Amino acid sequence: MTAAPTRTGGPTDLGALRQLAVTTLDANWEHDHTVPSRTLYPHQWSWDSAFIAVGLAHVRPERAWRELASLFRAQWADGRVPHIVFNPALSVGAYFPGPELWRSTDAQGAPAGHTSGLVQPPVHALAALLAYRRAPEPVGLAALHELYPALVAQQRYLADRRDVAGDGLVCIVHPWESGLDNSPAWDDPMAAVPAEAAVMRAYRRHDTAHADAAHRPTDLDYARYLAIVAAYRDHGYADRALADHPFLVECPLFNAAFGAAEHALAEIAALIGADPGPHRVRATRITEALVRRLYDPATGTFQPRDVRAGRLLGARTVLGLTPLILPDLPTTQADALVVEARSARFGVAARMDRPLPSHDRTAPDFEPLRYWRGPSWLNIGWLVRRGLLAHGHPELAAGLRRSMIGLVAGAGCHEYFHPDSGAGLGSAAFGWTAALVLDLLADEV
Repeated sequence: MTAAPTRTGGPTDLGALRQLAVTTLDANWEHDHTVPSRTLYPHQWSWDSAFIAVGLAHVRPERAWRELASLFRAQWADGRVPHIVFNPALSVGAYFPGPELWRSTDAQGAPAGHTSGLVQPPVHALAALLAYRRAPEPVGLAALHELYPALVAQQRYLADRRDVAGDGLVCIVHPWESGLDNSPAWDDPMAAVPAEAAVMRAYRRHDTAHADAAHRPTDLDYARYLAIVAAYRDHGYADRALADHPFLVECPLFNAAFGAAEHALAEIAALIGADPGPHRVRATRITEALVRRLYDPATGTFQPRDVRAGRLLGARTVLGLTPLILPDLPTTQADALVVEARSARFGVAARMDRPLPSHDRTAPDFEPLRYWRGPSWLNIGWLVRRGLLAHGHPELAAGLRRSMIGLVAGAGCHEYFHPDSGAGLGSAAFGWTAALVLDLLADEV
């Protein structure tokens, strides 16, 4: 039985949709930041805050700047921006894995408050630039002045500490750093991480208490996640000895965000009177390295590179489309990614019958319900849409925009959506979904 296609072309009460998004963000506001959701994700997440700031700039611009400022107050001395900043007011067990597993305060250069030791894609400079463009007021310009050194330090950390292969690209040390935690892209390197599912009997998973276990990573996946965290933590989250780390991957999305951040920093530098030149030079070098290291001409897409195994990982996931966000991506690669986006694997079109999936919908391991192994996410669609606009495909960008708005109109501000029916999955009242639909509604294309 074929699932009904998502309704993307019918009439929508855009005013009501906008109010739903604003109400969701207001309900998730927590004194100086927005929680992704009140149930499953009650702390502050790094790239969530970046996407949320973009949406807040349309309706609560002062909160957009507080959102980013609060996140960067947790920046480590080495420049890393942790992927979770824990709320000390919440009880132990409010989220797993919590501060007791990360033990960040034992690490050199960590902030006084509890955080994780991992990072997430550096979309923050882009978010800061867009927040300013959405609300170009003196307070926003002052906020850019304040944020600029921290954003530069974030990029410096990634360039200096995470270029494990010495090729100009950033290496992620955990699937959680990619943002696409459970993607099929990580199956091969994850399979090499020694762990037993029985380890999880000693823990209480928070996610499966709030979401269907069939939609979430398995216990074996989680055992491997924890083994990788322990390996990094037990070395003090130091990056000088990563050659022996169990998970080392160059991710297309992470490195595309890394390059896009330099483009954004060049614009921010010009706005605040700093020199944009070095940022432009670094942006060019990152794009060149991304094409050299991660583009696979045989498939016409970008693929992660397993640094330990010395090879590209072959799963065709939505990660491969995200380098479109780089404005200097060469025409050969940009055109190939548009072909990939329009293929049966992803189905981007001027009028889309189904949402953009997170994994090749023609693949035998496509799972429409399981976290990042098929479902559709607004943040990834939002990035791909920006890339399509940047490379001269407004009709495809418009189709993707209508599809994403249709998802939220039909199911609400869910964490993610069924890639065929458009049904809402994961957490309801999800922060970045609300924020990004506000951004989409404010645009005409």
